Amino acid sequence: PRGRARPRMESQRLRLRRVQIEMRRRDEEEVRRFGNLVTHSPKLKRVFDLLARVAETSFPVIVQGESGTGKELLAKAIHYSSLRREEPFVPMNCAAVPETLLDSEPLGYQAGAFTGAVRGHKGLFEQADKGTLFLDEIEEMSAAMQGKLLRVLQEGEVRRVGGKATVKVDVRVIAATNKDIQLMVEQGEFRRDLYYRLNVIPVTIPPLRERMEDLEALIQDLLVRVGRPRRL
Repeated sequence: PRGRARPRMESQRLRLRRVQIEMRRRDEEEVRRFGNLVTHSPKLKRVFDLLARVAETSFPVIVQGESGTGKELLAKAIHYSSLRREEPFVPMNCAAVPETLLDSEPLGYQAGAFTGAVRGHKGLFEQADKGTLFLDEIEEMSAAMQGKLLRVLQEGEVRRVGGKATVKVDVRVIAATNKDIQLMVEQGEFRRDLYYRLNVIPVTIPPLRERMEDLEALIQDLLVRVGRPRRL
């Protein structure tokens, strides 16, 4: 009966809201830990100094670094230190999205756009409106989707799959990659115009082997987190 379905839907919305609040709390805790890190590495100090300046703007950012260097954590730190901190931080892993969803996931779709689309769905750009969209592994994005991303960045609007009208969005894009994206551009594997549109503020995170002076502090921090605070 319809009367029973409405309270159930409201209960589901409340559970979703609680999950979103908890995720936000964890994100902010991660960022606070990031901001409190003390580094002895001149390379990482320059990254931290750049972080403070980047956060004050709404320009796109490309974060480059090897796997495990903390690219998403840095993206969160930029978002939660910016004027957009009260708005959504929406992540998308370009390598994890199936080819069939590469349009509908970021752009959304209208009801009836394809079999099973019984109602319209906001894409990630609309979900991130006024906030930040984090695109991880940007190098895995298809050429067609690169073109659509470029259009969103240029026009500030999206058109849902199966839709005719456009929707205005105000989104800051932070992209991340563990590849030499400039080399991919030179080899024709990534759109040059999109690269220059995204690469307004490039940030490179140095791997640990280039900042061994931080190794002891990192080990101490890990020991504290697992409940074994002690000096080496």
